[in-house]
Amino acid sequence: MTVGSPTAPQPQFPSGAAYAEALQHTQLCFRHPELRGARPDLTKLGLPRAISGAFASVFSLTSATSGQRYAVKCFTRYVPDQERRYQAISARLARLDRAELSQPWNLGFEYLPDAISVGQQRYPVLKMEWIEAVTLSSWLDANHADRFAVDRLADRFAALTRDLSQHEIAHGDLQHGNLLVAGDDTLRLVDYDGMYVPDLAGLGGTERGHRNYQSPLRGNDDFGVELDRFSAWVIFMSLKAIAADPTLWNRLHQPSGEFLLLTEEDFSSPGGSTGLQTLLSHPDQVVSGLADRVRSLAFQPLELLPPLSDAIPKQRTAPTASTTSTGPAAVPSGSAGGLPGWMMGHVPPQAGPTPTSAPNTSPDGFRGRTALDVVTALLWPLLLAMAGVLLMAGLPLPTAVAGAPVAAALLLTALTRSRRVERAQARDALAGLTQQLGRLDDPVKAAEKLRKEKEKFEAAESKRGAAYPKEQDKLTARYHAELKEAEQRRVRKQRDIDKKIDGLTEELRKALTKALTDKQNAYVRDRLGRRLIADSPPHGIGPTLAARLAAAGIRSAADFTGYRTVQNNSFNSTGAVLVLSNGRLVNVSGIGEAKAIALDVWRSEVVASAVARQPKALGSAEQQQIEQGVARRRAQLTDQRKAIEPATEALRAKARKQLDDGQSRLSREHTLAGEQAGRQRQEFSRRTVALQHNSALHSGLSASVDAVRGRRRGLSYARYVQFLYTGR
Repeated sequence: MTVGSPTAPQPQFPSGAAYAEALQHTQLCFRHPELRGARPDLTKLGLPRAISGAFASVFSLTSATSGQRYAVKCFTRYVPDQERRYQAISARLARLDRAELSQPWNLGFEYLPDAISVGQQRYPVLKMEWIEAVTLSSWLDANHADRFAVDRLADRFAALTRDLSQHEIAHGDLQHGNLLVAGDDTLRLVDYDGMYVPDLAGLGGTERGHRNYQSPLRGNDDFGVELDRFSAWVIFMSLKAIAADPTLWNRLHQPSGEFLLLTEEDFSSPGGSTGLQTLLSHPDQVVSGLADRVRSLAFQPLELLPPLSDAIPKQRTAPTASTTSTGPAAVPSGSAGGLPGWMMGHVPPQAGPTPTSAPNTSPDGFRGRTALDVVTALLWPLLLAMAGVLLMAGLPLPTAVAGAPVAAALLLTALTRSRRVERAQARDALAGLTQQLGRLDDPVKAAEKLRKEKEKFEAAESKRGAAYPKEQDKLTARYHAELKEAEQRRVRKQRDIDKKIDGLTEELRKALTKALTDKQNAYVRDRLGRRLIADSPPHGIGPTLAARLAAAGIRSAADFTGYRTVQNNSFNSTGAVLVLSNGRLVNVSGIGEAKAIALDVWRSEVVASAVARQPKALGSAEQQQIEQGVARRRAQLTDQRKAIEPATEALRAKARKQLDDGQSRLSREHTLAGEQAGRQRQEFSRRTVALQHNSALHSGLSASVDAVRGRRRGLSYARYVQFLYTGR
């Protein structure tokens, strides 16, 4: 089929169902030798199985000649310049050297114009290489708990996008359904309808890609090498996040959901996105860093988006801290708070205590004699000589008096030594270091306290994390219970109404029968009421008895129903009483058993005559009135039955709303708790770094105190006396 000009009406393509019908006879609809007579995969109903998309339906066919299996794409919508596009794409992919690719992601295909006959027209198809693989989302369903495998797949995906970028190719619709994972966990890329290659520059795009993977700023006319950049960041971030925390798959992904972790709404309204906030507040800095990057890219023009290679910044060198011999030990350069090296510079630095430099002015000896030192040095010999003279004179002096000059020399030396500035410097240095050391917490105790706090926190977080899915399960269980109850109520009400509707036929029959019976009874009563005893008296009933009967209330055949015999004991004879229509018994003078029998026979004849003449059927108006009443009843019941489903749907909607509200509440609470946990973990990291600094400073200060005390030995009394006479 030839594609018309841009101004011509767009050709109409068959539906997927029409293709499926044609493919039931592949020996008739195909011309291609490998497709003629090919066996399609069939559904349980025996129809060719289709995988339908926005522009085409794909069928799996096995060639009858070669036994090769192919994926045959049958187009259901018009695509401008379709043949030209596929020729350019095919030529560009054919020039790729598979040995230079990170993995064999590109599949061979052949565009076949006029390949399939549907009705009276022929249409093009795309014959593609079949690959045994699963979609990315299906693979994650089965493998998300394998952190190593997911991380490896993320790197392979990054390599695939690098292949595309290096060859100036853009797929145009990177998403979970177009990324297949083969048995060796390498990726295959399918669906090349919207692919960009350099030979197609200047043409417009044919699609906007899956909405849950595209930038909110992507338009219908965007078509260039940058098409895949936003979706590549989204997929890479999702894979790295799942690799870091496999629980994110079940927390953020929905079964059979058309996304991985985030949707279109998360990109267009990040402030109200629970999923994005969960990733942004995640304690793993790789996850939060990539999520922040995706959030910032969502509102940048496509031509300004960076390639995915920027997701792995170059290693940064952390500044090292130099120390003096008396200062604290150097803190190792590397990641602060346990961050990966490549994240250094991309997350806020952890705050730590400001190291306090230890004084380094403690002297290790005396320097420079003062006048007082010289005087002391001169007085020492004089005082010792005086003590010698006193001893040699042999004067009877107390020992204390004789040793007074020596004591004076010792005291003078001690006094001048205490006045030396070196002593004050050493004392000040030691006091300063001791004071600094006293302000620091014991590193061992602080580390143990931090460890216990972290263990308690992580235990609480583990308990909270375990409780979250249980609460979700409770909400879901309650939801399903309410649905079950609503369904049972619907079935019960419908069954009751159906039973009533089914009984309307019998109800109509009974109503018609009763109406006819009532009409006949009314006719008979009317005829009985018209036959007066006085006008046509029974045999043996004269005017006198007729008058007596009338006086007793019996004027016509309708006024009595029969008689009863009574025994007259006084006269040893049998009499009779008449039974009125209301059931009352009356005794009429002159009416014995014989005349009562005559009256009863007369009445029976009148009844028989009336019954013989009574109507045998209802009139059309009477029957129609009854039928209309039953019809109204049927309509009411039908309306009631119809109202059951909306009422049940309202109950379902109410249950769904309660579930959604409960899940939203749980999600908000879980997100807030997660954010708080993230902040607490950051605080633990900050305290860990501070503890490292504190430990290093504590060690350095302790060493400095020991050093100052060692130097003070150079300022001893003996060393001072030596200094007085040697200057050293």
